[in-house]
Amino acid sequence: MTTHFKPALLMLLVWTAITGIAYPVLVTHLGQLLFPHQANGSLIEKDGKLTGSELIGQPFSDPKYFWGRPSATAPHAYNAAASSGSNQGPTNPALIDAIKARVQALKEADPGNLAPVPVDLVTASGSGLDPHISPAAAAYQVARVARLRNLSESVLKELVGRHTEGRQFGFLGEPRVNILRLNLALDAL
Repeated sequence: MTTHFKPALLMLLVWTAITGIAYPVLVTHLGQLLFPHQANGSLIEKDGKLTGSELIGQPFSDPKYFWGRPSATAPHAYNAAASSGSNQGPTNPALIDAIKARVQALKEADPGNLAPVPVDLVTASGSGLDPHISPAAAAYQVARVARLRNLSESVLKELVGRHTEGRQFGFLGEPRVNILRLNLALDAL
């Protein structure tokens, strides 16, 4: 029995050292060396102050800003420690009521906008933390933001265009607009 026990224990210790210590240390150092911004959370600073992360949605409810996707995290919105979807199906009355309330809030913020509300403005993403909206969702909000900030719609459309990210590698995913980056650029105007 000891002839099998010693090699098994030795292999356990060797592989624990390799996969539990050496590999994580190597990957951490490579990440810091090659991709420091991403390895540290893709944080965004404004005037030396931490504003947020490119990867986690932020709550914007002031009509002078572009609004992002709703958060499905609880008990606090955009809580990265509670990342998950609501798991509510399309026939769930709670989801239907939440969507109706979100549509109503958008209509109250911009009563003159008769366009259909883009779905990503009223439904949460699978993680509940999505920092992006579709270009259509940003375009839906241009008139409201322009009116409340006394800006030209063409200026805001150009700003949205500059902050629209294309498909990754030209074919993966959909075009998207990072709300935090867009609203920071909006404040800089």
